[in-house]
Formats: sequence, C-alpha cells, structure tokens
Amino acid sequence: MAFTTITTDNFQKEVLEAKIPVLLDFWAEWCGPCKMIAPIIEEISHQVPTIKVCKVNVDEEATLAMKFGITAIPTIVFLNHGQVVQKSIGYCSKEDLLKLIEAIK
Repeated sequence: MAFTTITTDNFQKEVLEAKIPVLLDFWAEWCGPCKMIAPIIEEISHQVPTIKVCKVNVDEEATLAMKFGITAIPTIVFLNHGQVVQKSIGYCSKEDLLKLIEAIK
C-alpha cells in the first residue's frame, strides 16, 4: 500500500474514518530530517498492510498541523479509531517506527 496525501478536504474520510490504524507523517519539502525519513515511511507503506500511511505537508496544510500541535518536523502521529495513540518527533529509525506500529495494533 502506498501512502495517501492528506488535506483538510480528505482528512475526515481518510484518517478519522479509517478502518485500520493510521501513521500520519507531518513533513515539509525544505526539511532535511523529513527527507531522511521519507524512504523509511515509503518502505513501511509497502511492507505493513495493517496500517494506513498518510502524509501531511505542513506548509500546505497549516490548519491540520495546528490541530495536532505540530511544532517540529518530522512528526509522526499514530491514530487508532480516530484517536491519537502515539507521537514521535524528529527522525527515528525504521526499527523504532516498526516498534511503535506494533504497539498500536
């Protein structure tokens, strides 16, 4: 499964109404650590079919970034049944992300 780009228009349907847990990656084009974690997020989107991987560009979707209290990027927010269950701020390894995913299932 590839990732889904999230906007304020599709947030309700794609994230809040998702039938499986959601990994929500808040990022920006100019962010170095975001570029470093992007391939890891992409790999996870293909390797872990039990979660939905979504990306939010904070420059284009400031309202969503404010809604989640994003003050640093990359920030990965994990939701289950529309509720935030975990948050990771800054770069982290694939192994660490997989551990967080396992903890929310």
